[in-house]
Amino acid sequence: MAVISGGADGLGKGIALRIASEGGKVMLFDINPAMLKKTVDEIKALGYVAEAFVVDISKEDSVKFAFQKVETIYGKVDVMINSAGIVGPTSTNITEYPVEEYDKIYAINLRGAFLMTKYAITVMQKKNYGRVLLIASIAGKEGNPFMCGYSSMKAGVLGLVKGIGKEYAEKGITINGLAPAVIKTAMNENTSPEQLAYMTSKIPMKRLGTVEEVAALSSFIVSKEASFNTGFIFDISGGRATY
Repeated sequence: MAVISGGADGLGKGIALRIASEGGKVMLFDINPAMLKKTVDEIKALGYVAEAFVVDISKEDSVKFAFQKVETIYGKVDVMINSAGIVGPTSTNITEYPVEEYDKIYAINLRGAFLMTKYAITVMQKKNYGRVLLIASIAGKEGNPFMCGYSSMKAGVLGLVKGIGKEYAEKGITINGLAPAVIKTAMNENTSPEQLAYMTSKIPMKRLGTVEEVAALSSFIVSKEASFNTGFIFDISGGRATY
């Protein structure tokens, strides 16, 4: 049974469809009720098990209550994938970067990752088993200029993975990250063409990644087979990542 944030669209939806197709029950967390219902109905129409939870991952009470509800229904959480996130301003120098926008990205991309991980593990540790995957970004590794909010928060996600992975290394719970380069999703529709062109130019394959490629790797990372991987940042960057 897998909890997936940002599950209504983009990477979260793609990952949910992949896990559901492999027999997993998917609990989708998202802040957009209409899109969430549409996605859950779509997954159910394929004959899979899916449920919708309207959650604001930046709010502790919202996250805590949702995990308590999932635990009450299913008695456990096997997998948690945190895919919810926003890009924020692009093509914006730090001196012009609004503080309120920086704080908003922090609340969702980093604080949200912390809260989702905290409450997922709270449930997982009762069974001494779990798989946590935080979607990070190549921007967190290398830093994309003129995107200081997004780059710095995704760098924070890398730190969460590495630190918490060591905390639970002997407890049957793995914590890993995935650092994509640019993936073709609706999330990039508001990214300026110049910024998108810069990021794509950095990819040796000279193309965007696909949701399906991300979903395939994600499903392995959260599988029982990936039992000797923790505290690690997996690469899915078309050759851009150099470490």
